[in-house]
Amino acid sequence: MRSSMKASVASLALAVLAGAPAFAQQRTLTYYADYDPAPLAAMEGIIADFEAANPDIDVVLQNFDHEGYKTAIRNFLTADAPDLANWYAGNRMAPFVNAGQFMDVSDVWEANDLGTKLASAKASMTIDGKQWGVPYTYYQWGIYYNKDVYAQVGAEVPATWDDFIANCAKFKEAGIDCLTTGTKALWPGAGIFDYMNLRTNGYEFHMDLTAGKVAWTDDRVKATFAEWAKLVEPGYVTANHAAIDWQDAAALLVQGKAANYVMGNFAVAVFKEGGMTNDTLGFMAFPTINPDVPRAEEAPTDTIHIPSGAKNVEDAKLFLAYIAEAGPQTKINAAMGQLPINAGSEVADDPFLQAGFELLSTTPGGIAQFFDRDAPAEMAKIGMEGFQQYMVQPDQLDNILERLEKARERIYK
Repeated sequence: MRSSMKASVASLALAVLAGAPAFAQQRTLTYYADYDPAPLAAMEGIIADFEAANPDIDVVLQNFDHEGYKTAIRNFLTADAPDLANWYAGNRMAPFVNAGQFMDVSDVWEANDLGTKLASAKASMTIDGKQWGVPYTYYQWGIYYNKDVYAQVGAEVPATWDDFIANCAKFKEAGIDCLTTGTKALWPGAGIFDYMNLRTNGYEFHMDLTAGKVAWTDDRVKATFAEWAKLVEPGYVTANHAAIDWQDAAALLVQGKAANYVMGNFAVAVFKEGGMTNDTLGFMAFPTINPDVPRAEEAPTDTIHIPSGAKNVEDAKLFLAYIAEAGPQTKINAAMGQLPINAGSEVADDPFLQAGFELLSTTPGGIAQFFDRDAPAEMAKIGMEGFQQYMVQPDQLDNILERLEKARERIYK
């Protein structure tokens, strides 16, 4: 035993004298992100787990506030790129992909069977048939409804748009808003438009429209508004929606003054703070309008990318493969109160998260990112102003679409 120890020490000394590394060299992986406190703590735990599994790699995380990050990323992708960077899926990543600033990571997807594990989000990560990052969290949109109000008027949960509109007549007769929303901040109206359009024309059309490839005066856009008119023209939407915020509309649902609300899952906390319980609050997918259109859903998706200027690409790809796995996605989403994308992940014991996970994991038609993520900022603002005006003045539709079309021609040059 003693002689073998001496031999080992001698071998180590010879290695050092010869200039050969006796231990593996530490490699640095730089990561720029924009996490809130709870998910930041979770990600730091995931990084620690990754480093324990890969002791040669030191992950250096630099965290920015959300607004600062939006400016910073445009600078650091050009000047001094990290090895990993947070961003968003869909058309929000397209400018960086088209500018050659995000790296193609299709090999990571193929080597780790991510097309199966992350199937629901693959379309939103794909441009020109290639994948440009890895998604780690999203949350569902859909319709939240007051079960007591449904029981009060004898309405069943609708499967189709026609069923939904038939219910609206019952609610109106009872003096209840069929659909509430608060569009003072504009974006809630975009959620309604997106679902009307996704159910009428499908995911690819939504992506083409928000990418400026389709005229706003196109007959297919008008078909979306024709379905929306069935809700707006009879007065089935909260009348003063343009003057109230989304939380004010949430109060109407809580109070039983409204039956339905198209909203994201983050609103559940507000509903429950108002006094609703799992017994009184329901969730459903937005009903089918065109049965020939595969069901697509709205689920803003956060992602991690490898900038083209990354210095440690090999380890960056190892980290992307790690964050795509079920365990890390379970851990960070538990902290965020959101949904993992890996279909093998576990979801918190919450009926709305469970319903959202089932909804999104089985979505055949694609995951949209929400209008103001999928469209450029200027087009998003003009579009959302148009949606708000339409719900107040449906007779102005032609003028609204002409205005949006002029904006499209200017913005997407």
